[in-house]
Amino acid sequence: MLRMRHEVNGGPEVLFAEEADIPTAGAGELLVRVEAVGVTLPTVRKVREVREGGEPVPFGGEVAGAVVATGPGVTGFRAGERVTGLCFADAYAEYAVLPTAMTSRIPADASAVEAVALVRSGLVARGAYEAARAEPGESVLVTAAASAVGTLALQYAKAGGAKRVVAAVSSPDKADFVRGLGADEVVLYGDAGWNGPYDVILDGVGGDLLGPAVRALATGGRLVAFSSGGGTVEAYELRVRGASMIGFQIRAIATGKPELYERWLRELWQLRAAGTLRTAVHEEIPLAEAARAHALIEQRRNLGKVVLVP
Repeated sequence: MLRMRHEVNGGPEVLFAEEADIPTAGAGELLVRVEAVGVTLPTVRKVREVREGGEPVPFGGEVAGAVVATGPGVTGFRAGERVTGLCFADAYAEYAVLPTAMTSRIPADASAVEAVALVRSGLVARGAYEAARAEPGESVLVTAAASAVGTLALQYAKAGGAKRVVAAVSSPDKADFVRGLGADEVVLYGDAGWNGPYDVILDGVGGDLLGPAVRALATGGRLVAFSSGGGTVEAYELRVRGASMIGFQIRAIATGKPELYERWLRELWQLRAAGTLRTAVHEEIPLAEAARAHALIEQRRNLGKVVLVP
């Protein structure tokens, strides 16, 4: 099978294609013939990440396709079913191994590309909005609003009754795109004060943007950080606003609260069927051109999801 890998850390240029053996599903795992792979900012960052010992960090991704085989002990899935889930290593390949705890079925009327654009990003958006304890009538700002998660977070905020939904983006050419997904206003990261204050800020960027985000919070505001970008926050800035910062990770819900994870998943597909949530796919790119997909993400040029197609 074709597989994309990297042996040294660096930018998109370090990715290369190779032929590899088809993996085997272990206990509690599924072997899936891949039809689509979602490219995420955390995965792109892992290519540059150097861990202890200097070895490149294996990267995974969101995968959708058909089950080829089930591992020992698997009873909830069977060969031939179309599924989507998270793969934690070697996701950029024609076949991938998925843990059943992070895998779900794709409805008959949905494509593999739509599944990778909706499921993980939608669950993160839903979870971050839930963590913010947002109330109808509050104001909400979403950073990385043109990303796959950001586009769905904007829609969750509108559906939740926010009186004002503001999209924060890196460049003005994204303004029309995010307005089309429900943003009432658009601000740029360099704008002073971000036209705040806000009751809720959902941050998918992190790093240097955490400071401006905290300063844009209203009294009693909540900042939910769900990005892999790290960063630091001055406790004093939170204290003087009586504000709070909350971290969110969807994997913690999937493994620690599986019943809640399944409920959110069902509701996600229901909202999609009702037209409340719409996915946005920037481009479908051949698997062998994964470097181009990573460059799009790194340069923040994507409007919605970037998907690799074997």
